[in-house]
Amino acid sequence: MIRRRTLLESALLARLFSQNLSANPRLYPKITAYVALDREFSDPLLDQFTKETHLEVRAKFDVESTKTIGLVNSIRSESARPRVDVFWNNEIIHTIRLKKAGLLEEYTPTSADEFPSQFRDPDGHWHGFAARARVLIMNTKLVAEKDQPTSINDLTLPQWRRKIAIAKPFFGTTATHAASLYATMGVEKADKFFADLHRNQVQVLGGNKPVAEAVAAGRIAIGLTDTDDALVLKAQGHPVKLIYPDRNSDQFGTLFIPNTLAMIKNSPNPEGAQRLLDWLYRPEVETLLANGPSGQIPLSPKARNSPKWDDLNSVKPMKLDFEKAAELFDDVMKRLSGLFQK
Repeated sequence: MIRRRTLLESALLARLFSQNLSANPRLYPKITAYVALDREFSDPLLDQFTKETHLEVRAKFDVESTKTIGLVNSIRSESARPRVDVFWNNEIIHTIRLKKAGLLEEYTPTSADEFPSQFRDPDGHWHGFAARARVLIMNTKLVAEKDQPTSINDLTLPQWRRKIAIAKPFFGTTATHAASLYATMGVEKADKFFADLHRNQVQVLGGNKPVAEAVAAGRIAIGLTDTDDALVLKAQGHPVKLIYPDRNSDQFGTLFIPNTLAMIKNSPNPEGAQRLLDWLYRPEVETLLANGPSGQIPLSPKARNSPKWDDLNSVKPMKLDFEKAAELFDDVMKRLSGLFQK
């Protein structure tokens, strides 16, 4: 009888504790997120999530010099005993590579159907939203409108020798862009493009933000960067112009790279991870990112348009198989290492 009462009391205590957790979300363990999107853009949203749900997020951010690679390597090294619940990546190829390595958990956020299927993993391992475009940023004091480039291939023209810059092509969205070009153009044409770029003495800087800042300061004339870094400088009044490249019918189009959200397999707080994914993966969050300083480009038709970027109806999106780009990634990095130093 004593043994039976003890078991009954234990069950009641467990039930009361469970009910208390549901009533008071503060008792849940913290949610750990690795976040590649710049802290200045992502932190306010994580703070808003905590304010609304009372669930605290412990965020680890990347650094400009290594971008996503550092966070991805952490996830890989911790795979035997994961420390992170959610990976918020600002480029897609390494997310796909984590999926192929079996390190992501299947989960479908509650608002997933409100986003285009081409930006979601059909198996539910990753979910794309809030894209950035790869654009040319031009200093309007150094480049006349009649001379402005219309294609990334224009960066290889002799007139721009030593006047152009890119970020290191081994990290972040620049690496994604490189792999995407190989997947779209083919190996031979992509090899030629990067060889011509190197021959034109392109400056290779530490990240997309330094590229945009160098253009804004007039140290170089044209750079290849992301819309978020360019828009911030344009809003600050610098003499810069964003150019969405390769929009003509005979060109391959502008690359759009979505942010991705994913739940880590065997994460320490799966319930919290699901709550965070449900909250972030909504058209309302895309609207906030679009209207914020980074001007992220909404993918959901339910997200309100932002006045920060060009009329996207006139921009030709690059048709791209991200899975193919992910498969080519390692080979592309080896090819580029012969031209550029890591």
